[in-house]
Amino acid sequence: MTESNRIEYKRELTEGLEKEVVAFLNYHDGGVIYLGVGNNGEAIGIAKPDAIQLAVKDRLKNNIQPSALGLFDVLLEQRDDKHIIKIIVASGSEKPYYLRKFGMSEKGCFIRIGSASEPMPQRMIEELFARRTRNSISRIRSPRQDLSFEQLKIYYQEAGFALNDKFAANLELLLEDGAYNYAAYLLADQNGNSVQVAKYAGTDRIDLLDSKDYGFCCLVKTCKQVLDRLEGVENRVVNKITPRERISRPYWNVVALREAVINAIIHNDYSTELVPKFELFTDRLEITSAGSVHAGQEQEDFFAGYSMPRNKTLMRVFKDLEMVEYLGSGMPRILKAYPREAYTFSSHFIRSTFPISPEAMELEREVTGEPTAKNQGLVDGLVDGLVDGLVDGLVESQQWILLLIKENPRISKREMAKSIGISTSAIDKNINALKDKGLLQRIGSDKAGHWALLGDAHE
Repeated sequence: MTESNRIEYKRELTEGLEKEVVAFLNYHDGGVIYLGVGNNGEAIGIAKPDAIQLAVKDRLKNNIQPSALGLFDVLLEQRDDKHIIKIIVASGSEKPYYLRKFGMSEKGCFIRIGSASEPMPQRMIEELFARRTRNSISRIRSPRQDLSFEQLKIYYQEAGFALNDKFAANLELLLEDGAYNYAAYLLADQNGNSVQVAKYAGTDRIDLLDSKDYGFCCLVKTCKQVLDRLEGVENRVVNKITPRERISRPYWNVVALREAVINAIIHNDYSTELVPKFELFTDRLEITSAGSVHAGQEQEDFFAGYSMPRNKTLMRVFKDLEMVEYLGSGMPRILKAYPREAYTFSSHFIRSTFPISPEAMELEREVTGEPTAKNQGLVDGLVDGLVDGLVDGLVESQQWILLLIKENPRISKREMAKSIGISTSAIDKNINALKDKGLLQRIGSDKAGHWALLGDAHE
């Protein structure tokens, strides 16, 4: 892999690092810088990588304006058994970025052109400054100033950090005049924002079964509550134990679900005063967030994972708390499980639609005894051949017990209960009924014996 408009190689940490980072911050796609790699891409390695990582973070934090915090990741990787450092830089929303010591000038502003970082012409600097985003939540005043942050402090403590008296300034929760901004409002113990999770009885929005608000608290807590609901309650895992293996199928891919929920909450356009919503139907999950991704290259960059965080302060906090791994990692993980077509874009909203896994639905019908394309033939065969007319007197669970025993004479009652989806006491009652009908017998002990089909059930 050679150097390109998004990739820069450096053999070691040099004085020019900030220049390269500024160029990527000002570039529409961001970019990646590798330290310890030669110009042709060969791994050279870097000495004292931990110390270099800390030095890089410190320099990027202090030497670039506007603040680049939340817009870069510094990762340690191994290539050919050598340590290299990977610096992921997102495209910033407050362009132009510049070197602090040179200010917003041609000596301080740079842009990526091909595989080089070039000085930005004065006219471009002025145009970018004129268009600088004004609806960033870090620039909007909080509607309340009597804010407390006990919940946020607890989450940081659990992550191994301690927030000191200057945490609001360090996390960029303040405006220039010292007042709390809207990011602080979202992360405070009490606020007016709430995320809704709605559940419907069908495939449309006509019959609402349940609607619950998660919020009016720190956005981190809100995110965790939504994840608990969707991951722990709604994302059912269907299990079936067969003679050869245990089969498990979740409704939705676990990794993709988590990434999609966190992405919707972090990247929502809160300046519109709209919040994400999560809707559960009998065949799918829909996640809708406020924001826009224009058709063409912008959507291509979106799916490629090129990151331009809408809310860099929220991104930084969620990264600190290890709820996101690194910039741009979420979308590639989602696309491993779901196609691009899962996403639809409108002028003001982004919606992702994740269907319930067909494999999970099929397995669930097998477990509950509902007819499926896979098992209907087996059931019909059981009805026609196993019990020859006596089956009319058998309940559905008894039919399934005979079928399971025919497949595996040594199956346990516990395995039957899990496969059919009823209790072991119900299994006992049905087995006794089958014995009374002369269709089933236990040969040997409960532990070492096996089942035998008798009479018509054996044919």
